[in-house]
Amino acid sequence: MIVLRRMVGVAAALLSLAALVGAVRLVAPATAAGEPPGVARQLTFLRAALDDGAGEDAQALFPEGYFFAHVLYGLARVELGMREPARREESAREARWALARLESPAGVAPFSPALAPPYGVFHQGWTNWLRGGVLALTPAERRDPAEVRRFAEASAALGAAFDTSATPYLAAYPQQAWPVDSTVAVASLRLHDTLLPPRFRDTVDRWLDGVRQRLDPRTGLLPHRVDPVTGAPVEVARGTSQSVVHRFLPEIDPIFARQQYLAFRDRYLVTPLGLGPAVREYPAGLDGPGDVDSGPLLLGLSLSATVVTLGAAQRHGDHRLAGALANYGELAGLPVQTPWTKRYALGVLPIGDAFLAWAKTARPWVPDTTSQPTLSAGVPFWWRLPLLSLLAAVGVAPWLPVVLVRRHRRRTGSSSAGGGPSAVVAGGVPATAAGPPAPVRPLP
Repeated sequence: MIVLRRMVGVAAALLSLAALVGAVRLVAPATAAGEPPGVARQLTFLRAALDDGAGEDAQALFPEGYFFAHVLYGLARVELGMREPARREESAREARWALARLESPAGVAPFSPALAPPYGVFHQGWTNWLRGGVLALTPAERRDPAEVRRFAEASAALGAAFDTSATPYLAAYPQQAWPVDSTVAVASLRLHDTLLPPRFRDTVDRWLDGVRQRLDPRTGLLPHRVDPVTGAPVEVARGTSQSVVHRFLPEIDPIFARQQYLAFRDRYLVTPLGLGPAVREYPAGLDGPGDVDSGPLLLGLSLSATVVTLGAAQRHGDHRLAGALANYGELAGLPVQTPWTKRYALGVLPIGDAFLAWAKTARPWVPDTTSQPTLSAGVPFWWRLPLLSLLAAVGVAPWLPVVLVRRHRRRTGSSSAGGGPSAVVAGGVPATAAGPPAPVRPLP
């Protein structure tokens, strides 16, 4: 019995400790102007995981798994170097390592060389964005001429493909086109014009005109999927692609991007059960199936879209929403930390860590020269209160039976000591408040 009581006590203590840790994670700053807390250690874990085959493992889960695992690692390294000048040399070296994997046979294997540009706009757009990031980390006078030439040539190929296309949305795979992929590619052309002599202004303007003419009629946003020939929408805007679109669209046209972002936030940001912000895969009022990109949908929510929206919020200066999503991730993501590494979900899916690290390091790459009003808050200031109340209840609940039992014992013990009804003397005669029991009169 004593052993059982001790086991129950240990379990109660552990549950209360977990609730306390969760509360701390919910309120401690999880974003920063410099290095986001824990991201450097997370990238250390990711590099080791990639060396151990995490990219190949991700490829078994979805068609771009290998590519995404490496490109997001490289981009997060670039952005960490942009935030922390002391890390620039290390960041550039690691980003070049990731870039080499994207251009390797394994990196191009899922894509068709017959497309324009070769291997499709998905591969070329993300790869070119990373190329530009490597150059951005290096002062102009110290840049490798071969890297500059490769970036200029790849940008020219992308520009030519857009200029000769009847639609603003190039194909990522044969006869398949997603607007988000072309958004990344056009952002890389804007980055080119920031780092090198500008040449793609007209291309970008035509692209924006074509996009405005082909918005999703239900939401007014860039559609999820389009007809590869005409660019006409064939699938409603979805959270998984929108969260990426709003990471890159501000690099192209900040004013149009702000309009699109606010429309996205109004239609897709929700607080399920009142327990913190999350992102729907489909707009409010519409439900649909999940897929390999969105993951399983619980209450219509996409975990991947929620994670990536953290980066979009940071890029738009929506700091309260970014902080809320980051804190929510610290609570729900079950991070495991050591002095050298950090991983989420026990490190079971490193590709998830890659997306989260990339989201938490988000920052502008192309300078914004427009003057726009500050964003209104996307979440209320008290959003943590329901979650903190729930954690408090979880932390206190295991001790309630102990408290109730002790109170019951006190009441029972006090009653016996005071000569209450339960106090019995020898012979079965109850004691009285006046003292010892009266002698029993003998029978005649």
